[in-house]
Amino acid sequence: MKRGLIKTAEEIEIIAEGGRLLRDVLYAAAGMVRPGISTWDLNQFAEKEIKNAGGRPSFKNYGDKSNPFPAGLCTSINSVIVHGIPSRQAVLKEGDIVGLDIGMEYKGLYTDTAITVPVGKISAKAQKLVDATKKSLNAAIAEARPGNTIGDIAYATQKIAENAGFSVVRDLVGHGVGYEVHEDPAVPNYGKKGQGMKLAEGLVIAIEPMLCEHEYFIVMENDGWTISTRDGGLSAHFEHTVAITKNGARILT
Repeated sequence: MKRGLIKTAEEIEIIAEGGRLLRDVLYAAAGMVRPGISTWDLNQFAEKEIKNAGGRPSFKNYGDKSNPFPAGLCTSINSVIVHGIPSRQAVLKEGDIVGLDIGMEYKGLYTDTAITVPVGKISAKAQKLVDATKKSLNAAIAEARPGNTIGDIAYATQKIAENAGFSVVRDLVGHGVGYEVHEDPAVPNYGKKGQGMKLAEGLVIAIEPMLCEHEYFIVMENDGWTISTRDGGLSAHFEHTVAITKNGARILT
């Protein structure tokens, strides 16, 4: 185990406290999703609620100083996989799906979580994609226990996705979290059982399946942040911050 990745019991309790607050903010923002609302409005609400909870939006101003992420909430519509930038011009419409990804620093420690939300009535294929992504997250979390490996998590994600007829993004990964927004280890969404780092009690990771309707190839948009499917197919994203405990995974968000 790499030094510095293991959190103390006290640190995990603080992360869990922040995670509960962040989850409440995320689901409140998700409850606002409807045709006609802009992603800008969702972001403004989320940022305000994070601050009201005593936290700081950890995504805002994250990244290279020459092009920091400008918002506290990532809003990824339809073919956007992750890191969609909220905008007044991005108005949700009936049939869309939108990924909401949010992070918070709370008492000096970090959490990260995401869901994908339907906008009004969506197609059967879009609903199947959303359901499979959520199912793959749950399967991955079930593998997050001491003695298992990163590969066990990755394999569980990939198996659910591909059995449902979808692909998993290979160029983007989950990650360690807690002391920083992103830490080691990388947590891919594809792989083989038994491979990669062994999981140990006290490790805190963000597990985040990203599934694609068609192929998993990605493209970076001109803003330097928005990552979309290369073929224009739909994508969905779910994420939890979890701690590895002696009894298995503890969901902190």
